[in-house]
Amino acid sequence: MTDNATSPRPADPARASAVPPAVRAASEWAVRLLVIGVALYVASMLLREFSQIVVPLLIALLLAAMLVPISRRLARAMPVGLAAGTTVLGVILIVSALFTLIGQQFSSGLSELTAEVATGLEQIRDWLRTTFSITDSEFDRYFENLREGVSNSGNLGQTAADVGLTATHFIAGMFIALFALFFFLYDGPRIWAWIVRLFPRVSRPRVDSSGRIAWDQLSAFVRATIIVALVDAVGIALGATVLKVPFAFAIGVLVFLFAFIPIVGALLSGAVAVILALVSHGFGVALIMLAVVIAVQQLESHVLQPVLLGHAVSIHPLAVILAIAAGSTVAGIVGALAAVPFAAVLNAVGKHLLLKESEAELEEELEESAEEGSAPAKP
Repeated sequence: MTDNATSPRPADPARASAVPPAVRAASEWAVRLLVIGVALYVASMLLREFSQIVVPLLIALLLAAMLVPISRRLARAMPVGLAAGTTVLGVILIVSALFTLIGQQFSSGLSELTAEVATGLEQIRDWLRTTFSITDSEFDRYFENLREGVSNSGNLGQTAADVGLTATHFIAGMFIALFALFFFLYDGPRIWAWIVRLFPRVSRPRVDSSGRIAWDQLSAFVRATIIVALVDAVGIALGATVLKVPFAFAIGVLVFLFAFIPIVGALLSGAVAVILALVSHGFGVALIMLAVVIAVQQLESHVLQPVLLGHAVSIHPLAVILAIAAGSTVAGIVGALAAVPFAAVLNAVGKHLLLKESEAELEEELEESAEEGSAPAKP
């Protein structure tokens, strides 16, 4: 017998292992998912630790995605730096004017609304007294206990210190956001080129293409959301004005800002409008205000969003809810505001990278088949 016949066959590693292949694959997946989860957790902790810098930069990035077309148009008639500065100054003036108008409306209508709220509370007190047979002394005692509980729930000195600290952080963050917005508008392409150069040479083309896809997606999402928010604000504010609901202009501004948080923002801003209508004019006007809010939101969800956003930035409602929940957990209101654009960008970049990978695999297969076809036949 030959040596080949007598030599033992090499043992199959899969058969020799005591661990079944399915268990081995599951353990490898578990280890990788655990590493990814730890990395995401560490990243979220870092974002919280440096939130005073990250949040203003995020706001500046969203504003830049909205204002780049305006800055570029101004740059045709003036230097780029002056165009960027003019755009930032315009944003400051518009926001200041909006808050000034809101303050004037509150100062002029607050006394009337206070009287209406007092009347409403008195009606609620009479209803409770007649329905549940609560005497005035018992009602006063319950109210006094509630007031003492609220006053004793926290240290007023510590609360004042926290408010002062929050105001200081807000002012500092506002300046960081404005400076970052100026440089994003003025020197955005060079900043992005510097970021791309931080990656290995092999990865730079994909990083650059993914970044451009992400920026286009973010810009389209922000612009479309602005149009949708503006239509919502005008529609609901107009309805509040016709129904003579107090603070109609402030309601419109609130609807515009909250419209950037899909689903949740519409519910909150609509609830504020309905509550003000209920307090000021009663149950019937509140129902009409609710109908106006529902009609405007239906117009938004069934007409404006499909036409303006289209299928390119469409996200499943479950993904929207989960993104908002995750964003609010990490960064509060700002996180909820940025969660949906981030999810849209992540979706677009993921599709882009998968398409690139499939194209690369197809090119490799074509090259291999071409090499095999051109190779000389073996004798």
